[in-house]
Amino acid sequence: MAKKTVIIGGGAAGFFAAIHRAKKHPGEEILILERGKAVLEKVRISGGGRCNVTHACWDPRELTRFYPRGQRELLGPFHQFACGDTMGWFADRGVDLKIEEDGRIFPVSDSSQTIIDCLWNTAKASGVRVLTKTRVTEILAPLPSSAPAAAPASWTVKAGDQLFPADNLIVTSGANPAVWKMLDSLGHRIIPPVPSLFAFDTKDTRLRDLSGLSLPWASLNIAGEKLKAEGPLLITHRGLSGPAVLRLSAWGARQLAPKKYNFELVVNWLAQRPEDVEEQLATLKTNEARRQIGARAYLEMPNRLWKSLVAAAAIPAEQQWSQLSKQQHSALAGQLTRARFHITGKSTNKEEFTTAGGVDLREIDFKSFRSKLHPNLYLAGEVLDIDAITGGFNFQAAWTGGYLIGNAE
Repeated sequence: MAKKTVIIGGGAAGFFAAIHRAKKHPGEEILILERGKAVLEKVRISGGGRCNVTHACWDPRELTRFYPRGQRELLGPFHQFACGDTMGWFADRGVDLKIEEDGRIFPVSDSSQTIIDCLWNTAKASGVRVLTKTRVTEILAPLPSSAPAAAPASWTVKAGDQLFPADNLIVTSGANPAVWKMLDSLGHRIIPPVPSLFAFDTKDTRLRDLSGLSLPWASLNIAGEKLKAEGPLLITHRGLSGPAVLRLSAWGARQLAPKKYNFELVVNWLAQRPEDVEEQLATLKTNEARRQIGARAYLEMPNRLWKSLVAAAAIPAEQQWSQLSKQQHSALAGQLTRARFHITGKSTNKEEFTTAGGVDLREIDFKSFRSKLHPNLYLAGEVLDIDAITGGFNFQAAWTGGYLIGNAE
């Protein structure tokens, strides 16, 4: 009788595991159970509907640095299957990919449907079965080998009134509290989930009517914490977002949750040393002596933001540079390099929602993503306490986990 493998979760990791399992173990019956109406939903919405497949990062050690949780554990797996391997796999199946200036990798079609079709068609051609609208309600582990011979020797997955026996069970359900509860009942420790990759809300009047403005590079840190990040910064109608904020939220996910997302954010709009900015302001006072300080942005930032910061420094817009007092000079330098904003909450990054938390990584053998507690139980993707910043890194962890599970003996 053919062996049976059941996969809980029809996302990127689940499909990749199914496809590689079918290739490694021909004849095995492989079934994906998906609770939603459609599979690969995160693939569909990723990158604004374009699907950020992976990232142009070719060194495994460098690649791990984009993972606030999972950095150490993923080093070995990335030596087996990483970003270049992902690109090659899709290219071998006729999917043309492109590398954008920031390193993100997308299909040339700029449509996530291209990736979905590739995964779906490959799985179908490999004999993988998929059941949607099938919500798993219970997982029954195999009885110990010392049990009577008549006892079941395989996993049993319950979905309502349906029972699915499995010799191998693969869990790629993402951040699913119900599945985490089932895994907890099997003895796995679940790290409590908290949001990651979110924007910051603030009611600070300095940002009023500035929504849509961006800075090419800014430096951020959270007052009283050793949390810092740099990168492009975006002003939104609710506060601040962009890569710099998302990186800070990812690395600070566990520190910010107990604060209920109320904290002081220090912004260096220019990502320059305060003393260097003060020197530039002194030069402007000499070289632009007769010009009005608030007339335009004299440093690299949008005009409207400059004018807002000049006003916040209590400098009249029409005042000339030659009239800049020492107190005003210091106040303006402070607004430019160490402006404090009281953050009052968080906002979801676009349609995507990422959490930090899941199955304790100490309970996983990362040579095959196999559970150390149960034979023939595998876990990959966001069901584990692994998460990354934006840029295709979360998908890469899913592809890598799925590949190693699929190729496990």
